[in-house]
Amino acid sequence: MSPGLIFAFGLILLILFGWYLFTDSERVKRNLGSVLTVALIFLCLEAFLPPKEKIALGLDLQGGSSFLVRLVSEPVEVTDEAGVKKIETRPITPRLVEEAIEVIRRRVDNLGTSEPVLAPSGTDRILVQIPGLNPERLKETREQLQKVAKLEFRKVHPQSSAILAGSAPPDPNFTALPYLDDDTEPGAKPEEKPDEDRKIIVRKKVDMEGKHVIRAGTSFEARGWLVHLNFDDQGKKIFGDLTQEVADDRSQLAIVLDGKVISAPNAKEAIRQGSCEISGSFDEKSARNLASALENPLQTPVLIEEERSASASLGQDAIRSGLTSGLYGVALTVICVLLYYRFAGLIANIALAVNVIVLFGAMAMFGTVLTLPGIAGIILTLGMAVDANVLIYERLREELADGKELRPAVLGAFQKAFSAIIDSNFTTLITAGILFWKATGPVKGFAVTLTMGIIASLFTALVVTRNLFDWSLKLGLLKNVSMANLIKATKFNFLGWRRQAITLSLLVIAGSVALFAVRGDRNFGVDFKGGDRTVLAAKGPRPSDDEVRKALNQLPIGDVAVQTERSATTEFIAVRSPANTSQQVSDHLQGTFPNAAFAVDQREHVGGLVGKELMRNSLIALGLGMLGILLYVTVRFEFSFALGALVALLHDVIITVGVFCLIGREFSMVIVGAILTIAGYSVNDTIVVFDRIREGIKAGRRGSVLEIMNQSINETLSRTLLTGGVTLLTTLTLFIFGGPVLADFAITILIGVLIGTYSSVFIAAPIVYWWSRRGGEDLREEIKRAEQQTEATA
Repeated sequence: MSPGLIFAFGLILLILFGWYLFTDSERVKRNLGSVLTVALIFLCLEAFLPPKEKIALGLDLQGGSSFLVRLVSEPVEVTDEAGVKKIETRPITPRLVEEAIEVIRRRVDNLGTSEPVLAPSGTDRILVQIPGLNPERLKETREQLQKVAKLEFRKVHPQSSAILAGSAPPDPNFTALPYLDDDTEPGAKPEEKPDEDRKIIVRKKVDMEGKHVIRAGTSFEARGWLVHLNFDDQGKKIFGDLTQEVADDRSQLAIVLDGKVISAPNAKEAIRQGSCEISGSFDEKSARNLASALENPLQTPVLIEEERSASASLGQDAIRSGLTSGLYGVALTVICVLLYYRFAGLIANIALAVNVIVLFGAMAMFGTVLTLPGIAGIILTLGMAVDANVLIYERLREELADGKELRPAVLGAFQKAFSAIIDSNFTTLITAGILFWKATGPVKGFAVTLTMGIIASLFTALVVTRNLFDWSLKLGLLKNVSMANLIKATKFNFLGWRRQAITLSLLVIAGSVALFAVRGDRNFGVDFKGGDRTVLAAKGPRPSDDEVRKALNQLPIGDVAVQTERSATTEFIAVRSPANTSQQVSDHLQGTFPNAAFAVDQREHVGGLVGKELMRNSLIALGLGMLGILLYVTVRFEFSFALGALVALLHDVIITVGVFCLIGREFSMVIVGAILTIAGYSVNDTIVVFDRIREGIKAGRRGSVLEIMNQSINETLSRTLLTGGVTLLTTLTLFIFGGPVLADFAITILIGVLIGTYSSVFIAAPIVYWWSRRGGEDLREEIKRAEQQTEATA
């Protein structure tokens, strides 16, 4: 299906979904829900079933292409202390390498969420590995890796044509530059194509540099594809003055990219709005690639020094155990839901199957790359997706307990669970959206997968589950609902323990921070600190990657990554290991496999996969995400609830990190993903508790703030324990059967879920109560108004 057809189909589904949400007719809602479900399943199945392209796999599962990129020193003009100008070669510094990595990362991200591996290699090179590139994308990637994108604006000499023709004298302040293509000027009609040596006379001195470009984008208009540029404040002024000069001289303005002219438009008047357009013979891909390069220019030229194919970084045993543990996790979730909720559990499991189809279809449509930790994250997302059904079913239990008939009870359950489902998922969606907007690399990939999971969960809970209930009632398949009830109604005084709980948490937080500080660099693994890269060539029979991995696991050096790399003529074994272990690696492999006759081809230090820029962008995105949650929860609830949610989130993340340090584990990109998942789970769980507290207040319940909050927490306790229990069971399967690769991921989630369940009750709610007493009058005033209204109607 073409992108245009997918867009049109998606637009129709969106309109139908809006109609579904706003109609009051149960018959119309039932029919619309059926059409939506069938249409979306068809669209998603069509996206990833054969003969369509399969979902792209990451470097850990499939391997990909490996590039060794070298930064090229270039001459620059410098002025010494005596004021004498001279030409020197600019040294390649670690800062230049770090800047180049982030530029390349952003460019690769703009090609799709491929989750590449980028790391400094030696002093002037960068290792770039990108999963699964077909020949067309391989060519496009090569171009993006090497394009410097040095943008300049220069005034064209008013007599350019005459100077080139020899009928006017040359101007020493101007020089001739060729067009971007030697044989075609961008934008020229076929009959107007210039000669091969077509040039234009431009000012030698650069009038405006591309460093003033802050944004670059594309659009399609009658003239074809255009590239739009937006300048910073300084660039806005420079560009305005420059175009004024060009207009006064009735000349042209040359737009120069990497020393060649893209186009040379006329300027009839000054352009002072701080933006411009570049037109040319662009198609969609070339326009987008140019915009990406202009928005992310390289400060230093680069060359691809080596290009090889690379095998999967994980062994088949690790992949097999990861997939097996995922299937066990899904099976366990399905069985638990079916046994506890019976017929309603069957409906939930059908909705869960639709969830899987929608999620994988969306991943195929948007080109999301699937990694082994990504599979674990999806399994965990499915475990958490059960939460929406648990919310609905526990509400249904309450409605039936109040003596309602089955149909009104079902409708009431969905209506009362709606706000909790929307609010808890929307807060997580805010964080995911900001992570996608601001973060880069694997964190951005995580945001894409999380967003898809949330949307799929919302659709299946609010449309599929309800629709299945409607048809079951309509066709007479559902006469009554029976469920297990292992967690009876409780009346615990949770807030009575608030002082002890908060004191304990403060002590644990202080201990976590202190432990993290004391461990220092020992907290971080190779992904953060970098290490050694040892490349060996075998002259004899070469062992498999799995055999090499098993041999290296005998060394007490920590985690290693093993890949086969293939050039045009040779196969290599590449091993990434902790710092100062390269000699141990090569000696051990040469001793273990003497028949292979391993010879060391390369031995160098490789920097961390997590650069300063990636970390900075991720932290900024997390900060903005927290701000977004604060604003949303303040609007939907009030500030005291927003404060409670944020404190609980920070509490969960800090203590999880502390426990992870305590058991002596190292942080990697996989653990970063696990911590982001915990943050989402924490907010989700807290908002559900807050929603019941808000409902209790609005319902006009009598009693103090403390009594209403305690009652609300007790009413959500069964849901909290059931959702946490299912998630814990799923995570335990990952820990037990997922092998060493997923063990750290699983144990981090396990810790986070336990702490998140605790904080929703003992941290978030007490913070709300404390704020309402100390400074926030909103909560108490609302209770007073509710009590007065109750008394007035009594």
